[in-house]
Amino acid sequence: MPYFAPYIDAAGLHIPAYTDIRDQLVADAKRIFGQDIYLGEDSQDYQWISAVANIVYDSFLASQSAFNSRGPGTAIGSALDVIVKLNGIKRQPAVYSTCYVTLTGTPSAMITNGVVGDTNGHNWSLTSPILLDATGRGTALATCQTPGPIAARPGEIRKIVTPTYGWSSVINAEAAKIGTYAESDAQLRARQAISTAQPSKSMLEGVKGAIAAVPGVTRFVVYENDTSVTDTNGLPAHSITIVVEGGEDSEIAKAIYIKKTIGCYTNGSTEVIISDAFGMPVTERFYRPTYVDIDVTVNVKKLPGYTTQTTDDMKSSIVSYINSLLIGDNLSVSSLWGAALSANEIPNKPSFSITSLTAGKHGQTQGASDITILYNEVTRGRVEYITVNVT
Repeated sequence: MPYFAPYIDAAGLHIPAYTDIRDQLVADAKRIFGQDIYLGEDSQDYQWISAVANIVYDSFLASQSAFNSRGPGTAIGSALDVIVKLNGIKRQPAVYSTCYVTLTGTPSAMITNGVVGDTNGHNWSLTSPILLDATGRGTALATCQTPGPIAARPGEIRKIVTPTYGWSSVINAEAAKIGTYAESDAQLRARQAISTAQPSKSMLEGVKGAIAAVPGVTRFVVYENDTSVTDTNGLPAHSITIVVEGGEDSEIAKAIYIKKTIGCYTNGSTEVIISDAFGMPVTERFYRPTYVDIDVTVNVKKLPGYTTQTTDDMKSSIVSYINSLLIGDNLSVSSLWGAALSANEIPNKPSFSITSLTAGKHGQTQGASDITILYNEVTRGRVEYITVNVT
C-alpha cells in the first residue's frame, strides 16, 4: 500500500506501515538526487533512510496508542487507570498473603525484623518487634514477601530464616489468608464494565456493580432465586446468594444493603450487622469462596530444545489457568492441555509433546473427566501440586 498521511475516520486512527514510509522516503530521495542514485539495502543512504523511517513509524505508533487510550476498551496500563476513575473504581493492587504464627524460645527474648520460611521456599516477614512472654511463646503476623496467591497450609511455615538469640522455633496453626496478583488490564476492563451497572434499573445488576466497586474485591458471583422453592444449588426461595473474594466484610455488606430490593433474603455463611439510616441493625449475608486445590499430572515426551525451564514454564502456565477461573466455574481438563502446551516457545517447533494429562481435586483420584465445582467454590492452582513426568 502506498504511503498516506495519518487520518481519523469512523473506524479510528489509520497510520501507514513502516514499509510504506520507507518506500516513500526512497522515492523522495530518487526524485531529489536522481533516479540513478544507488539505494540498495547494502548502501549507507538506504540504511539512513531506514533508520529515519523507523523513527517516523515509532512516532505514529505512539500517536495511535494515545488515541486508543481514550476509552476503556483499548486503553492499557496507566491510561486505563485514569479512565476507570470516572466510574469510581481503581486497579486492585497486589495483595500479600498473611498468616499468624506462633514463636517459641527463651522467656522475654526480643525478636526484631524476623523472617520465617515455608516448606515451598517462600519467605515471610514478621511484625516487629516480638517479645516472647514468660512461658517463651509469642504470636506474630507473618506477611509473605512474594505478592500473589501464595498458600501455606497449617504447619508449613516452620523455618527460621533470620536466627535470633533466644528464638528456637516457629509454626503456623492455621492456613494463610491468600493474597492476589495485581489486577490485570483485562480484569480491570471487565470490572469497569460491571461497575457501570450501579445506576441501572435492574436491582440485580445494581448489586453486581456495587460489589465490583468495593475496594479489594477480585472475584465474585451473584445468584438469584426468584422462585418459591429451593433451587438445584440449595439456595433459598426469594433470595440472592453472593460469593465474594477479597474486600472488607463491612464494605461488602453495605454495598448489598444499598442495592438489594426490599424483602429480599441475603443468603450466606458470613453475617455482617450494619446500621441503616435510622441506626437500626440490619443483617446482610454472603459467602466467602471455598478454595479447591487441583492436582495435575502431565506426562510428556521430551523433544530437542526441552529444558528444566520448560518444565517450570509448563507448571506456571497450568497454575495461572487454574487460578484464572471464576467462582463456580467447572474445570475443563481439556483446557489444561492448552495451558500446558503454551509452554512451547515456538509453536511450529515444539520442544515436547503431551502423551497424557490427568487432574483431580487435591488428594483424590485423578482422571480425564472435567472437575465439577460448586456454586461457592473456586479452583486454586499450586506449583507443588503439578507433576510433570518427562520421558
